Parts: sequence; C-alpha cells; structure tokens
Amino acid sequence: MTQHHRITLLPGDGIGPEIMAVAVEVLKVVGQQLDIEFEFQEALIGGAAIDATGEPLPAQTLEMCRNSDAVLLAAIGGYKWDSLPRNLRPETGLLGLRAGLKLFANLRPAIILPQLIDASSLKRDVVEGVDIMVVRELTGGLYFGEPRGIFATETGEKRAVNTMAYSEAEIDRIGKVAFETAQKRGGKLCSVDKSNVLEVSQLWRDRMTQLASNYPDVELSHLYVDNAAMQLVRSPKQFDTIVTGNLFGDILSDAAAMLTGSIGMLPSASLGESKPGVFEPVHGSAPDIAGQDKANPLAQVLSAAMMLRYGLNQKTAADRIEQAVLQVLDQGKRTGDIMSAGMTQLGCRAMGEALIDALQST
Repeated sequence: MTQHHRITLLPGDGIGPEIMAVAVEVLKVVGQQLDIEFEFQEALIGGAAIDATGEPLPAQTLEMCRNSDAVLLAAIGGYKWDSLPRNLRPETGLLGLRAGLKLFANLRPAIILPQLIDASSLKRDVVEGVDIMVVRELTGGLYFGEPRGIFATETGEKRAVNTMAYSEAEIDRIGKVAFETAQKRGGKLCSVDKSNVLEVSQLWRDRMTQLASNYPDVELSHLYVDNAAMQLVRSPKQFDTIVTGNLFGDILSDAAAMLTGSIGMLPSASLGESKPGVFEPVHGSAPDIAGQDKANPLAQVLSAAMMLRYGLNQKTAADRIEQAVLQVLDQGKRTGDIMSAGMTQLGCRAMGEALIDALQST
C-alpha cells in the first residue's frame, strides 16, 4: 500500500534552492522504488521571505509547516541582510520556526566517512572511526532567556543583557532524548556544562545525574564545556553521545562537525514531542557561490535521509539514500569543497545525477 507524506520545503537563501532541488529529486526516486508518495509544498523563510514579505518567518510559512509531516530546510541568511535590525534578520526566522514548532532537541551527527578521512585537518589516527552524536537543547538557555536586550544606564552608557535559564522540566526532556539516543548507539553519554561557575549548569548536572538512574545501560559522564572543547580536538574517539545546552551545543556541534573535514557533509535534525521535525544541513547559505553550480548537496541529501529515519519512520528509504552517498564517494566523485588529488570534481547538479544513478543501480 502506498504511504503518503506531506513535506514542507524551505529552500531559503544562497545555495539553498540548488541543494534542495537535488534532495527532492533523490526523494522522488527512492519514493518510487519503495511505494512512498511525497506531497511537496514550498514556503518562504529567511532572507527570501524578508524580500517578499518584509519578515523572516511569515505566518503562512509557520502554518504550512505545522500542517506537514516533516519540514526539510536548506539554508538561510547572507551578507545582504546583515545590517537589518535583529528582529528582522533571517536567523530570527529560524529561531521562530523552532519555537513555533516546539522543537527542543537538535541532533547533529559528526561521522568520519572512510572516503573523506584525509579531508580532516587532524591526523588520521586521531579521527579515524569517530562517530559522535551531539544532542543540543534548542529552545531554552541563553538564546531565549529573559530579560534580554540593550539598555541605557543612569550614566547614559549602554548595557547589554542576556539570561541563561533552564527549568527542571526543560532539562529532563532533553535528557530523556539524549539517554534514549545513547541507548541506540554506544551506550555512553557525556553531559557538558559549566557547573563550577554557573548555577544553571549546576541544576543541569544535578538533573542529568538523577535521570541516569532510569537508564542503567547508559554510562553517564560530565565535562566542563572548556574541557569538552579541548577533548573534542585532542581525543574525539572517546565520545559517543554528547548532551548540552543551547549555547554550548551550538559551539561544540560546529567543532565536532569540522573533525570530518567538511561542514558541507553533515545533516541535522530538530525534534519536538510530536511532528513535524525540521531537518537541515549544518552548513550555511554560502552566498559567495550561490547560483554557480558549485554547492555540495550531500548534507542536504543526508538531511533528507535523517528526515526519513527520524521524522517519517522510513528506515529502508533512509538506508538507501545513505548507501547511495557512500557509493558515489567510493566512485571518487567529489564537489569542490571535498576535492582531493585523483578524484573527479562535479558540480551540484552532476552530483545529484550521480546519486540518482547510484540509487537506480541497486
């Protein structure tokens, strides 16, 4: 029986429309192979939405996302909109989307693919075999805490304020996701905080420690964020699953991403307590190469695979797409950002065609 899924596409800005087009074609092919029918609907977000409507997240976009089974996002932002007031910048639209869909958990894998191991800036023996999942709390902490703003003092000097805040309930729900993720992986969870100086981190550590009693098959450890950053570079293979707050997770997940040698290869998933989730590449909009057919679509395609696996319960389809990516890399095909000697360089569209050929050969 045909399975039907309504997908909202948010191509966004820069290279977004190019890489999204590749992901959609890949989804169509795997859908035909496995009798999965995708209903695609497209909406505006970020700079494209600002240009068309004056706001980074139109109400129509949020409503369309809410009424879908999953949201596939490409990339937002660019130099063009950097001078706008903060509430009108493209990034504000992304924060609004996460809050509007109540997406509190961000899953970002950092996996060293054997075909690209020499692309890493670290030595082979340091990164070979690295497979890390960073679980980042997404809707609390410093990015959402109140009060916040820039205020005038009695002397007329400006003073900026941001508030890092977490409740027990917010910590517990991200902890549950992290422990359950660790159960499906290597059974090790490292909780990252700054509890030696921050009260909010002390509560975080206390709650994670209490939650651990519900997961006897998971080994829980704790690290201060500065030490965690150092350890990610010094000895990344010690990590399996990492859980941390919004700010620390934003930084550490980017650091973990660069272990792989190219941020252009990494997908992510943002999940809530119910559908839909948002699935997007880790990389940005790369406006400097937009429209030049130079973009690497693989992170977008792998984000579509994460959508199938975590958002739509379509494991077989996800496996097929991930295997197609590995097959293309095995064939020595590369985009410019992951190019190395002896490989064949392809543009964005040609990489998409190679992926479809790989899917159709299985």
